[in-house]
Amino acid sequence: KNLEIQQHSSQISFPLLMGSLKSDVEHENTSMINPMDSEELRRQGHMIIDFIADYYKNVEKYPVLSQVEPGYLRKRLPESAPNNPEPIETILQDVQEHVVPGITHWQSPNYFAYFPSSGSIAGFLGEMLSTGFNVVGFNWISSPAATELENIVMDWLGEMLKLPKSFLFSGNGGGVILGTTCEAILCTLAAARDQILNKIGRENISKLVVYGSDQTHSALQKAAQIAGIHPKNFRAIKTTKSSSFALTPDSLQAAISSDIEAGLIPLFLCATVGTTSITAVDPLEPLCNAAKRYGIWVHVDAAYAGSACICPEFRHFIDGIEGADSLSFNAHKWFFTNLDCCCMWMKNPTALTNSLSTNSESYEFLRNKASDSKQVVDYKDWQITLSRRFRALKLWLVLRSYGVANLRNYLRSHVKMAKQFEQLVAGDNRFEVVVPRNFAMVCFRALPSCLGEKQE
Repeated sequence: KNLEIQQHSSQISFPLLMGSLKSDVEHENTSMINPMDSEELRRQGHMIIDFIADYYKNVEKYPVLSQVEPGYLRKRLPESAPNNPEPIETILQDVQEHVVPGITHWQSPNYFAYFPSSGSIAGFLGEMLSTGFNVVGFNWISSPAATELENIVMDWLGEMLKLPKSFLFSGNGGGVILGTTCEAILCTLAAARDQILNKIGRENISKLVVYGSDQTHSALQKAAQIAGIHPKNFRAIKTTKSSSFALTPDSLQAAISSDIEAGLIPLFLCATVGTTSITAVDPLEPLCNAAKRYGIWVHVDAAYAGSACICPEFRHFIDGIEGADSLSFNAHKWFFTNLDCCCMWMKNPTALTNSLSTNSESYEFLRNKASDSKQVVDYKDWQITLSRRFRALKLWLVLRSYGVANLRNYLRSHVKMAKQFEQLVAGDNRFEVVVPRNFAMVCFRALPSCLGEKQE
């Protein structure tokens, strides 16, 4: 077991299981460790589940924002790790006394900062299963079920969104589960970059231009920096209240024309469905039409609002998606799937794998018959890292445990609550709704006149 014979050498390696050998160094007052004893796992696991269940039962009693000061934890914990084992009871007591006070409680019903980090029993238990199996599914052979379940749930979810067949494995595209939108944007930007540089020469990277709006998530600027785009070639195009702060095709066209006149090369557009600050929606169809005239790669960031688009009445927000090259949304934001779970679909996965894959022929440990056959997906070539978690399990549990009809109704109920709140705010002369509500987020403010402030 765990024997690996290198094909082109006489080297034989025996990876050893943790705790399988006795230590000859530190044996005083220590005992033999079996880190995966099934009965001890059962005992401690029940304690952890009870602890978390009690936490959720009482979470609304905690102040949402942690009340501690910077550096508080170092003052409470020892300066070095314990030399001898400590019982789980003692550790959990320290979690309650020292860790919980330093948590900002994202799962509290009183939490209204950022976007929700929505979890569920199914998402939590799916995460437990993934952690329990602890597979490292970087290619098909390393755990076939991890790859194939991901293929399946991404097609399921794509069909729920009514994505064009070209985005699904059942067509010519495909989907992958990444950690966050930051990864999705970086991966697609790298694919777009390499696709064009292979045509015009890598020495022209300094001419490439990336476009978004002043409402686009900061992840786009970070991805551009990492991908080697010159800082001067990042465009955050101004939006206005007249367009509900959406990026307009005219402003995009003006920016593109100016860059072409300056000898630059338009590369990548990130359009957003549900921006971070106000959930503005960029009009996909006209933006895609404008971008395609110049061969610009269009990625649609629907990190928050994409979930709502499984409801027929909200699907129109991604109308025009057929003109885009890629789409991502975070199931961990509004789809009852615990962090992290970013779902991304590609029309042309080959562009992604050409950019992110490593030559398996050069690395013996990556070679296997399944990969060589080109009949399987090796997800290591769809992401930045080699190793990856079995994230599909929790998404699969969410879809199966709740069903499409219930998931739609959950999302509708949130939108209904937001709509009711919006009406209450609009009917109160002390407040104003700043921008129209699209989904389950309401942007409002107290009127300066009611606060005794001078309006500028």
